[in-house]
Amino acid sequence: MPKSLPAKKLCAIASCLAASGFLLTGAASTVAAQSAGSVPDFYMDGGGWVTMSNDFFPPKSGLGPVRSDPKNPYVMESGNGQRQTFRVSDTSHPALMPWVKDELKKVNDQVLSGKPLYTVANSCRPAGVPNMLLVRITPFFFVQTPKEVWLVWQNDHQVRRVFLNQEHSKNLKPSWFGESVGHYENGDTLVVDTIGMNAKTTVDNYHTPHTEQMHVVERYHMIDKKSLEVEVTVDDPGAFTQPWHALQKYRHAGNESGNDLPYLYEEVCAETSATPVDIGMPPIPRADRPDF
Repeated sequence: MPKSLPAKKLCAIASCLAASGFLLTGAASTVAAQSAGSVPDFYMDGGGWVTMSNDFFPPKSGLGPVRSDPKNPYVMESGNGQRQTFRVSDTSHPALMPWVKDELKKVNDQVLSGKPLYTVANSCRPAGVPNMLLVRITPFFFVQTPKEVWLVWQNDHQVRRVFLNQEHSKNLKPSWFGESVGHYENGDTLVVDTIGMNAKTTVDNYHTPHTEQMHVVERYHMIDKKSLEVEVTVDDPGAFTQPWHALQKYRHAGNESGNDLPYLYEEVCAETSATPVDIGMPPIPRADRPDF
C-alpha cells in the first residue's frame, strides 16, 4: 500500500526547497503577501485538490468542449440502473477541422465495435495540457514560490512548472507539458499561459487530437476554502476553426472529520510487459539499447 507523506515529511521537503531558493506559500512570507491581497493560497497546508469529473464542464460563456454523442451518452459510473460506458464523441462539434473529425470517427468506430477506450490515467504517459485537468480520483497539489508555481499530480508525481511574470522563451522545442508562464490577477486568480506542446497528447478523454500550434490559457480561481474552478481556453489553428472554452471543478481533499489532511501519496507508475497495450493508447516505449 502506498503511504502518505505526513506533515513532518512535507516539512522536510519544504526545507529542501527552501535550501534551493524556494519558499512554500503557507509560510510567513506568503501570509504577508496574502495580507496585501496579492497572492491566493492554493497550497492550503499541503492538502490536495480532487477533480469532480473526468470530463470538462460546460463553460460559463462561449463555445464549449467536445462532449459525448447524444445517441451514445457517456456514463462515468454505474448506478441508478445505468452501466458505465466508454466514450463516443459528438463529431458535429462546430470547431473541429475535417481531419480531427476523421480521427475521432476512427476512435468512435472502435468503441462501437466493442473495443475499450481508456484514459491517459491508465498509462504512464504524461497527460499534457489541458488533459491533465481531467485526471480523476487522485489529487494534485500546489507548490507556490515567488518565481514559480508547481502543479504536482499524485499520478507518478508528474510536475508542471509555471514561471511567474516572464515572457515565453523563443524557439521552444515541443515537450509533453510545453512551457507555462503565469501571473496572479485580482489577488484570487492564477492565470497560466501554455505553448510549445508536442502532439503526442490529446486535449480530452475523447482522444481529441491537436497540433503543436495549440495555445492553452487556464484561470485558477478558488471559490472558497473547499472549492476551486479552472476556466480553460484552447486555441489551435491547426486543429480547430475557432477557440473553445471549458470549466473544471475541484474540491479540497481535506478530511471532513477535521483530522490530518490527505497529503501526497508515494505513487510510482511503471508499465511492464504485463501491462495491456491495446487500451486505445500508443504502444509502450522500448529502450533497445542504453542511452548512456
